[in-house]
Amino acid sequence: MSDLPHGAADATAPPVTDAAAVDALRSAVMRLGRRLKHQRVDESLSPTEMSVLGTLARCGSATPGELARKEHVQPPSMTRIVALLEAKGLVRLEPHPDDRRQKVVTQTGRAEAMLEESRRKRNVWLAGLAEGLDADEWARLRAAAPVLEKLAHL
Repeated sequence: MSDLPHGAADATAPPVTDAAAVDALRSAVMRLGRRLKHQRVDESLSPTEMSVLGTLARCGSATPGELARKEHVQPPSMTRIVALLEAKGLVRLEPHPDDRRQKVVTQTGRAEAMLEESRRKRNVWLAGLAEGLDADEWARLRAAAPVLEKLAHL
């Protein structure tokens, strides 16, 4: 039995049976993720607000309903999040080109600059940690990055 979510396993991949390795990976990724979240430029934004801005940066403008689905939150919650981001000048609401009943959420230049500075800060922090690795560890970590990226999008 695979420890991966239903539908996530490649039919050609061997089943994952190393529960200890899966547990260690989960734990390490969660701890590193928590530590990265603390490397923020704007402490006034919640992790969810930052996530919505990141989704807009990756995927482009979207309706609040589309954002709610991508962020796995209920539409009323997304409506509140978008209102908070709009009040902070980080997103703007524009008329939907095809449906006048809907709005499209677009990030502002201020949000783009803040996200870029946040990425820079996190990269500097992570590079500082990586300096503590030896050459072999760094090579293995670099090789693992595409695999971790794949897992993040399954």
